[in-house]
Amino acid sequence: MAQSEVQEESEKKGLNFVEEEVFNDLKAGKNGGRLSTRFPPEPNGYLHIGHAKAICMDFGVAEKFGGTCNLRFDDTNPVKEDVEYVDSIREDIHWLGFDWGNREYYASDYFPQLFDLAVRLIKEGKAYVDDQTSEEIAAQKGTPGTPGQESPYRNRSVEENLDLFMRMNAGEFDEGARVLRAKIDMASPNMHFRDPIMYRIIKTPHHRTGTTWKVYPMYDFAHGQSDYFEGVTHSICTLEFVVHRPLYEYFVKELADESYCPRQIEFNRLNLTYTVMSKRKLLQLVKEGLVAGWDDPRMPTISGMRRRGYTPQSIRNFIDTIGYTKYEALNSISLLEHAVRDDLNRVATRGMAVVNPLKVVITNYPEDKVETVTMENNPEDPESGVHEMPFSRTIFIERDDFMENPPKKFFRLAPGTEVRLKGAYIIKCDEVVKDSEGNIVELRCSYDPDTLSGMAGAARKVKGTLHWVSAQHAVDAEVRLYDRLFDVENPAAETERDFREMLNPESLVVVQGVKVEPFIARNAEAGAKFQFQRVGYFTPDADSTPEHLVFNRTIALKDTWEKVQKKS
Repeated sequence: MAQSEVQEESEKKGLNFVEEEVFNDLKAGKNGGRLSTRFPPEPNGYLHIGHAKAICMDFGVAEKFGGTCNLRFDDTNPVKEDVEYVDSIREDIHWLGFDWGNREYYASDYFPQLFDLAVRLIKEGKAYVDDQTSEEIAAQKGTPGTPGQESPYRNRSVEENLDLFMRMNAGEFDEGARVLRAKIDMASPNMHFRDPIMYRIIKTPHHRTGTTWKVYPMYDFAHGQSDYFEGVTHSICTLEFVVHRPLYEYFVKELADESYCPRQIEFNRLNLTYTVMSKRKLLQLVKEGLVAGWDDPRMPTISGMRRRGYTPQSIRNFIDTIGYTKYEALNSISLLEHAVRDDLNRVATRGMAVVNPLKVVITNYPEDKVETVTMENNPEDPESGVHEMPFSRTIFIERDDFMENPPKKFFRLAPGTEVRLKGAYIIKCDEVVKDSEGNIVELRCSYDPDTLSGMAGAARKVKGTLHWVSAQHAVDAEVRLYDRLFDVENPAAETERDFREMLNPESLVVVQGVKVEPFIARNAEAGAKFQFQRVGYFTPDADSTPEHLVFNRTIALKDTWEKVQKKS
């Protein structure tokens, strides 16, 4: 192998197939060696993690090869679009760590050029106005094995088509009364070539252009032309657009020449278990109040994941793990959760919180004494430092950490047994206090004063270590325990059931009266990441205030869901 070939193979190493295609085009000098991609979201909903995969590809490939990536809003349907969605999309992309500089565009920027192109195609006999209903047009399309039927309006004169198209845009006709279609081939084996609709009448005011336009371009006509107007070299999209590619190329070549022509490349979508990605279904969940909004932490939206406490790096790591291929796959949500745990383990601050508190009185500890113990902020980060935590005679432990009649190998607290309080002393349970109904309300324990962590006596070993908080200093909080939104692995495959019937009734459990240590309460700022020791990873919710602390559980410390599913 020649040295140049060796160097090329070395440069290609580690590239996914899309990056290889881009690499080859740049090496061949296509488009003058220029690289420009775009991310083209529709502003009709919030972005979800599937869009995050596209964002990482569109912006990532531009970064890798020294190109640029535009943000272009595909705002061709004013009925469904809103400025709220535009703002949320910008925020999500920035949060993921990408930026488009001054290259923010809109399909509506090109409405005049697109309209002029449509007029040109009419004049060239390549487009016509059809008076049929959408149902009649669909019925005439035929099947992949059966040619379609030509519209009775297909052979209108150029003059009549021009007159009608201008009157369509002047608002003379009702929505649905007429459309502009490309005149291509009603017998084409590619159904998209059977005289596709280019323009339809919409009289809803546009959020940017107001009432200027009464006709709006369809995606297949607007998308490729917008790419061309922007100088996009690589239009990277998902696999469902493979069948649209010939039409993309057909329309683009009405403008392009040998010196420059955008190229469409497709990759597989991101599909997750226990999740739906349909924007229509997600909107339904929001509108019907089945979730608390687009940013509900159970939603697969980027804003929901941000509110839940996911980190942008964990999402990017997950996308790198599953990669980009040419075939569809259903990815296990456990892979995403593993990426979240892995990153949070690296960055989350450790602290103590008791979700289901049980009172413990240490009878031989002085009543008025308070001492401080030192806790690591993050053992994974030597630079994270330490913080102090108060210890007193009365503490709270987790109710699940005590059993009156424990089974074998129960290494937590039980009558007559010892455990270590993390960062503090060894205690022994001496007495169980119950109320009149037999419920355990208090444990009375004794402590060994020579066993404080970090001192010489701490060498004495016991099998169990518990987290705790001082009752005198604990701060009350609300905790929202989130789980998977659906209890069916692949809701999209359950075609005989309404997807709302598959919602997981345990996807949100709200717990009041949680006890957190003062350090957590003082640092419960927006975006903070905590590991509640032995409980899970948590973040302050958007609803949280200093007077009413609210924490979302981002994720448990271990994946218990998969084990439960396997057993069942």
